Amino acid sequence: MFSGIVEETGTLKEIKHAGELTKFVIGAGKAVEGVKLGDSIANNGCCLTVTEISGKELVFDLLEETLRATNLNAMKPGSLLNIERSLCVGDRIGGHFVTGHVDCTALITKWEKSGADYELELEVPKGLERYLVPKGCVAIDGISLTVGAVNGNRFNVWIIPHTLTVTALRDRKAGDRLNIEFDMLAKYTEKLLAVSGKNS
Repeated sequence: MFSGIVEETGTLKEIKHAGELTKFVIGAGKAVEGVKLGDSIANNGCCLTVTEISGKELVFDLLEETLRATNLNAMKPGSLLNIERSLCVGDRIGGHFVTGHVDCTALITKWEKSGADYELELEVPKGLERYLVPKGCVAIDGISLTVGAVNGNRFNVWIIPHTLTVTALRDRKAGDRLNIEFDMLAKYTEKLLAVSGKNS
């Protein structure tokens, strides 16, 4: 479980291939502190397991499904990734509960400065906009953000300069795809209403 508060940006150092398995070697700083083999760390909002530790580098194994369903398949050596270690009991939760299970990727349709802040507009696959409500929560590349306006299957969020500085958003541009995890409350509510409807 994560909170969507990015601890740092890691750098993809190397991509290794072992048969059908893909390994990411990621250079990190704070995220290495206290880490153990088998720990869960969110990379761009995708929960991955630490399989090797070498100094300031962490190695993660990526399944074909992970590469298919996330924007990790577009990362190249030198790419920045948002890093967050899993929550510990007693941690402050400054964002919202994030599972690290990516629901889809969204296309950046607008990414520009607006006054002192920045506007990020994204397009999700049609049908998934049902999980988006103005002022609701959404995790974008692992960052806990507040939904602004929703227009069809497009929505926007507002990014403050601090968030831009400390996350990999500074490395993204229009046309890129970002990982999206919708608020779990929305998904549970949908499931409960569907079950309730069948039983009524």
